[in-house]
Amino acid sequence: MQFFLYSLGDESVPLPPRTPEQMAEMGPFMEESMKAGILIATGALAPSSQGVKVEAAGGSFTVTDGPFIEAKELIGGWLLVEVASMQEAISWTKRLLKITGGDARIRPLFGPGDFGSA
Repeated sequence: MQFFLYSLGDESVPLPPRTPEQMAEMGPFMEESMKAGILIATGALAPSSQGVKVEAAGGSFTVTDGPFIEAKELIGGWLLVEVASMQEAISWTKRLLKITGGDARIRPLFGPGDFGSA
């Protein structure tokens, strides 16, 4: 199963840079997760001021430039993992948060196989 792990960010509060100790711990964690075959991708999102919102209504589209001030919680960093269960995703997330601190959300991803053969 694939899971999307993500942290939330508040663009009005700059994140402090990672400490050298955190960076030293992050390298082995990432290497282990890649060797275990669970890490599919990881990254962080640019500020919402660099994004756009696309809305569809009545057959027409509206494109609005960011920032998205009305958003209460914006996704900051994320990982896409493939593990056997939610429990395994939680286990890997706990290990990551021991390094980075903070909190994370975990959501299962649905794929074509989750919707039957139609």
